Amino acid sequence: MLAEHRVAVLDRDSCDSKKCGNWPCITYCPPVRNKIEAIKMGDDGYPIINETLCISCGICVKKCPFEAITIINLPSELRDSLTHQYGVNKFKLFRLPYSEPGKVVGLLGKNGIGKSTAISILAGVLKPNFGELEKEMTWSEAAKHFRGSLVQEHLQKLAERKIVTSYKPQNVSKIPEVVVGAVRQILERVAPADEVDEVIKALELDAVADRDVSALSGGELQRLAIAACILRKADLYLLDEPSSFLDIRQRMRVSAEIRRLAERGSRVVVADHDLAVLDYLSDIIFVFYGEPSVYGVVAGPYGCREGINIFVEGFIPDENLRFRPERIEFQVKPPSRMEEGVEKLQWPEMSKTYEGFRLSISPGYVARGEVLGIVGPNGIGKTTFARIIAGVDHSDEGYSFDPKAVSYKPQYPEARDITVEQVLRDAAAERFDSSTYFSMIVQPFRLEKMMDRMLSELSGGELQKVSVAEALSRQAEIYVLDEPSAYLDVEERYHMARLIRRLALDMRVYILLIEHDFTVLDFASTSLMVFRGEPGRYGVAERPTDLRNGFNTFLRDMGVTFRRDHETKRPRVNKPGSQLDRLQKQQGEYYYLTS
Repeated sequence: MLAEHRVAVLDRDSCDSKKCGNWPCITYCPPVRNKIEAIKMGDDGYPIINETLCISCGICVKKCPFEAITIINLPSELRDSLTHQYGVNKFKLFRLPYSEPGKVVGLLGKNGIGKSTAISILAGVLKPNFGELEKEMTWSEAAKHFRGSLVQEHLQKLAERKIVTSYKPQNVSKIPEVVVGAVRQILERVAPADEVDEVIKALELDAVADRDVSALSGGELQRLAIAACILRKADLYLLDEPSSFLDIRQRMRVSAEIRRLAERGSRVVVADHDLAVLDYLSDIIFVFYGEPSVYGVVAGPYGCREGINIFVEGFIPDENLRFRPERIEFQVKPPSRMEEGVEKLQWPEMSKTYEGFRLSISPGYVARGEVLGIVGPNGIGKTTFARIIAGVDHSDEGYSFDPKAVSYKPQYPEARDITVEQVLRDAAAERFDSSTYFSMIVQPFRLEKMMDRMLSELSGGELQKVSVAEALSRQAEIYVLDEPSAYLDVEERYHMARLIRRLALDMRVYILLIEHDFTVLDFASTSLMVFRGEPGRYGVAERPTDLRNGFNTFLRDMGVTFRRDHETKRPRVNKPGSQLDRLQKQQGEYYYLTS
């Protein structure tokens, strides 16, 4: 058996050494009792764990009242693969992905597992330290650590300033704080006017071209950031989660523009959680596995299909390593709609009018035990419909539901001055203290260490997870979930979708799911409601239908076809104009074909 390399991480946001009494992590440590300083108190008031002297007994982990310590044993062969460590007892990244000319490299893995760290290193923003915390590396020294690899070539070019990078960061909400001006003005600082006009049209920014950046929505800020990134003349383009905030049509348009960068010979690296988008975009996949906020390991490179299937299976064959206990399952055949003999939640024909926008809603229903997926472009009225069903708003005719029977997860959660624990306790009532509740809700969303934090202190992603968990925890007849997958990683999205289906089937409730991630819709939905029209001007909510007809209607409007992977059954986007794309369009089957 191989010797092990130990990773010890202290979560300083959770640790409070002034409140834990006699420092139990130190007091009960067996080596410390034998006069060996495996743990000692640092000058900054936080304990320091010596990974070499630690015997990995787990006592400090169990004794810490704040659950702030994590100790994991890794194969010793990873010791020589350490690329970057953020500090003593902080996150470690092992290995690095690399880029290739004329190809799109996709990065796939959980949140907090090193994808953004890897992108920052490739962008030249963060110098890798290889665990040598007291020494600042030069790029030339860093390159020597990757002798004989494509990573060495890349880092050496950074050292010699022979590579120009263009970087689209993960968090686009901060853009108005650092950039001023209208959309067109901002983009014309990056590229000539004719190129700007072309990208504005391609990314559907025409309507906001003269709008000030401070007045843009999340989706508009995302497309502005992507436009600025791809307009720059660069050798390497790095895009961190480009699909966030975008509807399905916008995701396909953005994907096509990113693909064009590679087609002209540039290097492109993309990290994203939408499997369909990543599959459509990528030529090469690197899989990230590990423990969020503790360590991450880069595996690959793999071909696009192989890499995503490895992630779906949760098993890396060439390392003989299982990083997830179960595979992600997909439904192969569309379920039939419940028509007769079931209780239904019905609504009449109605409308909702705002200044400059009108939504017309066809009569329809969702059956008890059904998950109604709702699809359509941004700005088409999906959230307006959700608010009417949730009892938050009413139609022009005065129609609305009783909000007491509804659990509503809004599109943009509110950051309240209340702790995460209190929010979940209020939502789950008597179920909160049960082991079943923690295994179904708290642990999969990784909320254990956030319980004492205020919602107002959380990041956008953390707040989103709490909001989804809160909505699914309530006892209700109707669940209305508006874009619940935003900010969630692939595994969290899968768990959420599985929980939604289980809730519908076991509790026999009504669920309405507004979603832009095709993989989530495919996994969770049993029927579909399509919104059509002109975003920002008028919307038409069509009568709900079965998945097959619903997806065919929606994808026909988009001109996009999907097939099924023959191994994992996951939906895959066909390349435009490919033989299968032409065949499916000819047959009128845009979705349920197996490759």
